[in-house]
Amino acid sequence: MRVIVLITLFLSMLMATPAQADSQPVHAIAMHGAPKHEAGFSYLPYANADAQQGGRMTQCSIGTFDTLNDNTMKGKPAEGLYLLNDSLMRRVWDEPFSLYGVIAEKVIVPDDRSSITFILNPNARFHDDTPITTKDVEFSFNTLKEKGKPNTRNVYSLVSTVTKQDQYTIRFDFGEGYNRETAMILAMMPIYSSAYWKNREFDATSFRIPLGNGPYKIKSIDEGRKITYEKVTDYWARNNPVNVGHYNFDEMVFNYYRDEQVALEAFKAGACDIRREANPAKWLVNYDDNSGYVTEELPHSRPEQTRGFILNTRRAPLNDPDVRKAMILAFDFKWMNRILFHGKAKRITSTFSNSPLGSDFILPDMQKRAALIESSRLLDKAGWPLKDGKRFQLTLILNNPAEEKIALGYARDLKRIGIILNIRLLDTAQFFGALNDYDYDLVSWRWVNSLSPGTEQNIYWGCDAAKTKGSRNYSGICDQQIDKVIAELADATDYQTLTDFTKTLDRMIMEKNLFIPLYYTGVDYVARWPYIHHPDTQSLYGMVLETWWRQE
Repeated sequence: MRVIVLITLFLSMLMATPAQADSQPVHAIAMHGAPKHEAGFSYLPYANADAQQGGRMTQCSIGTFDTLNDNTMKGKPAEGLYLLNDSLMRRVWDEPFSLYGVIAEKVIVPDDRSSITFILNPNARFHDDTPITTKDVEFSFNTLKEKGKPNTRNVYSLVSTVTKQDQYTIRFDFGEGYNRETAMILAMMPIYSSAYWKNREFDATSFRIPLGNGPYKIKSIDEGRKITYEKVTDYWARNNPVNVGHYNFDEMVFNYYRDEQVALEAFKAGACDIRREANPAKWLVNYDDNSGYVTEELPHSRPEQTRGFILNTRRAPLNDPDVRKAMILAFDFKWMNRILFHGKAKRITSTFSNSPLGSDFILPDMQKRAALIESSRLLDKAGWPLKDGKRFQLTLILNNPAEEKIALGYARDLKRIGIILNIRLLDTAQFFGALNDYDYDLVSWRWVNSLSPGTEQNIYWGCDAAKTKGSRNYSGICDQQIDKVIAELADATDYQTLTDFTKTLDRMIMEKNLFIPLYYTGVDYVARWPYIHHPDTQSLYGMVLETWWRQE
């Protein structure tokens, strides 16, 4: 009998590593360190628990939409679809990267993060009142692994086994290549109904209103022009602390307009309740508090979008570093800032501008004449001598008419050194088709970063992404050293290590001259009608529109 007991103990030790044996169910997990809010907290500090309920918020959107699914590469999804489906856990915005339970009320994660076990909330329901079970979680995982976006497919492929332990407990074990962020990304999985999707094509572009489980459901659509969401009155997770003070409007409406100027006029006429402005020049000249609406410059601490004219290194002559450096030197930021932005813009010198994650990289700051002389020298060195006033020609594609003035000013300077820059303004469908296929010389676009960068850097700068259409490696860069730094960054065990690797990566990217850096502002420009209110406290990442409310 004693031998049998010893053998049993030995086998149990083999089945559970020390990290797994010591793991306990928790309400939240952080990428680095411990979550800020302990179990039992009441609501998030950037929300107002006493916010007025009811009313409608209407937002102005640009362009059009042709699908009600935002988790595939097909089609242009409607705005606001994140309101339809909850995820297993949800990110909060007063921490760099922490997740709190929603559909999964508890999780078990070993110290080495080699697996994650989700314990579902038995009260979780779809909008048809059917329970959310591990069958739906497994279905969502398999579907997104096969038909989701590239980064989703890449991360989900790191799962080696899926074990449904019972109706409300499911475990994912990770195989070779996983890192500390794998569990975090898996925990943000949106959950779909396996019964609803059983005989439907998940990745088809469709206006069929899908079954959800989140705080809102779709009330109506005007195909490509308008979508209206209505609050679910018996939403099962309305009292979850991460939801208290959120989702205060009875209806959320997105009206679509042809372009930014039309949308601006619609806001001024009262057709939209709120407008975010990205252009500092327009902010200065196109808005007037005396017109009845309120204008605010709301501070934030998140990295700003990295805006630029991105150079496609898959094509000659942009595969030559000297050519790229010459083109960056030729861009006259001071002229742009003075003439177009009234000195309000700040130049991007990092892929993490406005945050402590940026490197100490310094862009050359030369007088215009000296910069053009150096550009010409670099082009000669690269084997592109001036012949009959020309060296080569390129095409820049745009989707935003407001960028044409910047592009035209840049084209004038490039012409002085023999580069002909053609500018094409494409409609939304053409633009995103070219963007996904990398069918451009230069494209005006952006990258979005957070205070906790991780595996998404692979789809921005990684070698595999450079060869994968639809990823976000718009420049086509492939460098094994960059891949190694991204791997180290994604596996950092503390925030200081993450910061150090992020600065290294940032410096490597900036030194390769992959895009013409444009500008950022460091604040959110927001105009709203006075009946729309927001909490006094902003989050680390800035404004969280889900916490706003209407009060006449």
